[in-house]
Amino acid sequence: MLKPVFRHAPPDDLPVVEPVAAVPDALRGAAESAHFAAKPGQLLEPAAVPRRLLAGIGAGARYDLERAGAAVARHWSGIPHVALDARDLSALQAAELLAGFCLGAWRFDRHRKRDDTPRLKRVTVATPHRDAAREAWARAETAVRGTLFARDLVSEPANHLTTKEFARRLRGLTKHGIEVEILGPKRLARDGFGALLAVGSGSAHGPRLAVLRWRGTLDAPPVAFVGKGIVFDTGGISIKPAHGMEAMRADMAGAAACAGAILSLALRNSPAPAVAVLAIAENATGAGSYRPGDVLRTLSGRTVEVVDTDAEGRLVLADALHHALCFKPRAVVDLATLTGAIVSALGTHRAGLFGNDAALMASLAATGEQVGERLWPMPIGESHRVDLASDIADIRQCVPSSRGEGGWAARFIPDASHAAAFLREFAGGVPWAHLDIAGVDTLIRPHALGPAGATGWGVRLLDALVAARFEEEDHHAVPWTAAP
Repeated sequence: MLKPVFRHAPPDDLPVVEPVAAVPDALRGAAESAHFAAKPGQLLEPAAVPRRLLAGIGAGARYDLERAGAAVARHWSGIPHVALDARDLSALQAAELLAGFCLGAWRFDRHRKRDDTPRLKRVTVATPHRDAAREAWARAETAVRGTLFARDLVSEPANHLTTKEFARRLRGLTKHGIEVEILGPKRLARDGFGALLAVGSGSAHGPRLAVLRWRGTLDAPPVAFVGKGIVFDTGGISIKPAHGMEAMRADMAGAAACAGAILSLALRNSPAPAVAVLAIAENATGAGSYRPGDVLRTLSGRTVEVVDTDAEGRLVLADALHHALCFKPRAVVDLATLTGAIVSALGTHRAGLFGNDAALMASLAATGEQVGERLWPMPIGESHRVDLASDIADIRQCVPSSRGEGGWAARFIPDASHAAAFLREFAGGVPWAHLDIAGVDTLIRPHALGPAGATGWGVRLLDALVAARFEEEDHHAVPWTAAP
């Protein structure tokens, strides 16, 4: 990641970026011809002033500044060293501009051996508040590093990021004061993780459950993050079409985001206790693969009738959610690239928000607007749970797409709501929210805060949620206790 240098004024020998909230009078003609209105993310490079770039910041809110910084990084990606002229910004605004710049400059080039494309390597920030800006950047940098950690994980191909390798990289977080526990296949079998084991049964690489714990300093129950970590998803016996299957290496984006969020909390020494429970598996085909029609006993003791082996995410989350309850959390948020239905509903613009606690859901929605990781509330209706009734088990994993209405009509089955209704059965009585991030985890085009590819969506959301809601002692909070 880029390491900034803070100075009082920009050096004379560097291309300079000037963030502006309004068009300067001297450049009004050039701005009008270029349709530049100083909106967030808009850029203007005046021909009369070479090596100067105007970046619109709009109202100057956090996301506006981050978008401006990322747009600059994309535009001048081939220039090794640039200067950000933040002399008219506060220290916090300078840090937010720099955060966007670093997010926009990210590239995943681990497997490129002959890429000689010039890259951004250094950035100088001009500010009269150097000490305050350094302090603000030290805080903002942590979420950036967590996001880039998640992006790197999501970008890795599945032959490199196996379940074992994923666990190894998570163990590396111990150097930041994070406690890491990895449960391997034998431990999972002994403890009764029947759903997670079933999903991973067709792969040569056995499943894992990773628990990342940040103790914090508050005497309070932790907030729990639960992530789906399917390193590759063939669909199992209910195999996916070949077209587009290569993108299924990103089916662990929920787990990556949870890990990145814990890293961010640790890097900024958050006082809030937090735990992440990550269900890691490969949904492959093999002699030991689980089948449609099987009945699985989950960690909670509930039995599940399997309908579609390509609806594996809700199965591994069922075991992970129940395990998270062991930590008596004050709230649980799960993230998963779970359903195509949520993409049909919301596209690539927002993630679906489900839950059982209005206050938690409202906090997530408000925080998402602040950081640009936007959510849209979705329903879990009584009928969605009724649809999951099984004749041979406690609950059915999903609704058969055939059920007399196959083909075209099957596209109208509300699978995202069915999946949320299923997960709610395993969330206990604790405040819980489910974020279906399919559609926002990776993008095929450059986006507001980075290039095409992995977005790291969710890291900044979870980090900001903890900062806003869980970092003060709540003397009225009563730890949740599981029913006997």
